[in-house]
Amino acid sequence: MTVPLFTPFALRGITLPNRIVIAPMCQYSAVEGSAQDWHLMHLGQLAMSGAGMLILEATAVSAEGRITPGCLGLYSDENEAALRRVVTALRQITNMPIGIQIGHAGRKGSSGRPWERGQLIAADDRAREGWQPVAPSALAITPDEAPPRAMTVAEIDQLVADFVRTTERAQRIGFDAIELHSAHGYLLHEFLSPVANQRNDEYGGGFENRVRLPLRIYDAVRAVWPAEKPLGVRISTTDWLENDSGSASSSTSSNDSEFDQAKTWTPPQSVALARRLKAVGCDWIDCSSGGVSPKQQIKLGPGYQVPFSARIRRETGVATIAVGLITDPQQANEIIATGEADMVALARGMLYNPRWPWHAAAALGATVEGPRQYWRSTPREAAQVLGQIVFGQR
Repeated sequence: MTVPLFTPFALRGITLPNRIVIAPMCQYSAVEGSAQDWHLMHLGQLAMSGAGMLILEATAVSAEGRITPGCLGLYSDENEAALRRVVTALRQITNMPIGIQIGHAGRKGSSGRPWERGQLIAADDRAREGWQPVAPSALAITPDEAPPRAMTVAEIDQLVADFVRTTERAQRIGFDAIELHSAHGYLLHEFLSPVANQRNDEYGGGFENRVRLPLRIYDAVRAVWPAEKPLGVRISTTDWLENDSGSASSSTSSNDSEFDQAKTWTPPQSVALARRLKAVGCDWIDCSSGGVSPKQQIKLGPGYQVPFSARIRRETGVATIAVGLITDPQQANEIIATGEADMVALARGMLYNPRWPWHAAAALGATVEGPRQYWRSTPREAAQVLGQIVFGQR
C-alpha cells in the first residue's frame, strides 16, 4: 500500500524521496556569520534522518541582516569557506537534497540570542556586538526598544545585490535548493505588512508597492540560480492581528484595491502574493504565520497553520509546505493524503527526535533511507521497515 508521506516529489531537477522536510532552525552558534563545528554536528545528525530534504537555518545576506551576532551568514569569503566545509562533509554521508534559507532580519536584527533573553542590543554596545537595524520604516517593534533606521532606495538596491551575491555563493558551495525568507517579521515580511511598512514611495502604501521588493528579489535570485534548481519562498500567511481573524477561510476577495486599505497582512493577500510568485516560477510556498507584532493573537494547536497551506494550494495551484506543530506521523500523512500540502516540514520535532522519519516510516508501514552503520539499530518488530531490505537502497 502506498503511503502518501513517503512518496517521491519532484522539484525541477531534484526529486525528494519523501515529503518530509527538515525546516530551517536557527542555532545562534556562528562566529561573524561563519559556521562552526556545532553546525557540522547538528546538521550531520539531521542528514542521517531519512527526510526528503534538509533546509539550513536562516542565513543572512549581509552582516546587518543577521538576527543575532551568532546567526549564520553567507556574505563573505570566510562564511563561504566555512559553510562549504559543512556541506562537503554532509555530502559524504547522505544523498538527501540540501537547501538553504536566505534572508535579512530587518528590524529584528541586533538581537540577543534566545538564552540571552533575545532583546535588542544597542548599536553602540560593542561588547555585545550590536549594530543599527534597518527596516522599511522607522517603527520600533515595542515602545521600549529603539526604532530601526528606514532604508533608502539606494540601500534597497544594495539589498537586492546582496541576495544575488549570496545566491552565487550558495551555487558555488553546491546547495540543491534555496528558500527566500519572507516570514516571521523579518525584513521581507516587514515590507509586505502595513504593520511595519508605512513608506510613501514605490515600496510602500498599496498592495502592489508592498509586494514589489519580495518579487524583485525573487526575480533577481531566479536569474542567477540555475534553472534546474528549485527556488521557494516562506511567507507569514497572516499577522494574527485584531482586524484579521487569522482564519484561512476568511474573505476570498483578491481585489488589490481592497488590500490597499489593509492595516495588517492577511490570508487573502497571501493568496494574491502566491499567485504572483507562481506566475514567475516559484517552486513552493512555505506557509507559516505571525512574527511581525508582539500583539499577535495566535490560535495554537496541532497543525494550526495547515489550513493556510491548503488554501494557497487550492486557490493558486502552487506547491506548498505545511508547518507548525506537526508531530504525529498519522497527522503528517493525512495532510499529504488530503491534498492540504505537498510537503510537511518539522523543526522543533526534529530537534527533539532527529530520527522522526524512521519512526514515522515504522508507524505507517513505509520505507525510508538510513546509513548502513545503523542498520543493526532497528527493533526486531520494525525490521521489515528499518532493516537491510530498506536501508541503503537508493
